Amino acid sequence: MSLRDFGLLTLVCLVWASNNIVSKYVVSHLGLPPLFYAAVRFGIVAAATLPWLLPMPRPRWRLLVVASLMGGGNFALLFLGLKTSTPSATAVIGQIGVPITTLLSMLMLGEQIRWRRALGITLTFAGCLAVMYDPRGFALSPGLLYVVASAFAGALGAVMMKQIEGVKPLQFQAWVGFASFFPLAVLSAWLEPGQVQQALTAGWPFVAAVLYSGLVVSVGAHTGYYFLIGRYEANLISPLTLMTPLATIALGVAIFHDPFGLRMAAGTLLALSGVLIIAVRRNHVMPLLLAIRNRAQ
Repeated sequence: MSLRDFGLLTLVCLVWASNNIVSKYVVSHLGLPPLFYAAVRFGIVAAATLPWLLPMPRPRWRLLVVASLMGGGNFALLFLGLKTSTPSATAVIGQIGVPITTLLSMLMLGEQIRWRRALGITLTFAGCLAVMYDPRGFALSPGLLYVVASAFAGALGAVMMKQIEGVKPLQFQAWVGFASFFPLAVLSAWLEPGQVQQALTAGWPFVAAVLYSGLVVSVGAHTGYYFLIGRYEANLISPLTLMTPLATIALGVAIFHDPFGLRMAAGTLLALSGVLIIAVRRNHVMPLLLAIRNRAQ
């Protein structure tokens, strides 16, 4: 990989990591409702990618399901999780989507795994459990449950996406925005009364955050990532995207003072080692899944 392209990948990973911090700030510190934040974000994505919306790829029903899973389902659940969880814990627990994707690929795509990927799956699950554990027992917060649900939604969407051919990245982003905005807006109006007034009260910090999240993260970083996937082998690119959870942890500790003791360090090491083992093995859906997980966080 050239130094220029490695720099681009590093920038993409840092943008993804910074989005974790921005999202935490919006839903926790500004107090914006998570579903409303997700709806506005996808409205911006839909508007920015509108020229690529048509023609609609087929099968249409599968495209809408996949776009909803990867967009509204994945992000809304993640934002709900970030409201009460730290960015650091979210970054580690979110990696559980990687072994879930591998297992779903076996069930839905007929992929076979050998002992190395089985070891990677075991290490990732063990690392996530270590992060959830404390001496008094498993302290699985509702926030982390939302993160696990987000990881499952992204994993299922990634596997289903492999059954759709000929969808270009920006075209897919357009349908993610379109399919996600309206359901999230309806759910927010139903479950989060007063959300518009809260956004107006938050003012420019919210506007800046949602524009950054929608344009720079979802459109810009995503496009850069797929440019690199088109130039290099996926099993070279995918492991390097582990810079994203590492950068998220560093930013979470530095900005929000996330706790990061021995247990958290051990869990992170186990989980990321497992993901690395899975990522370097050739398989069909890993590049897409890592892109989803990193963009969502």
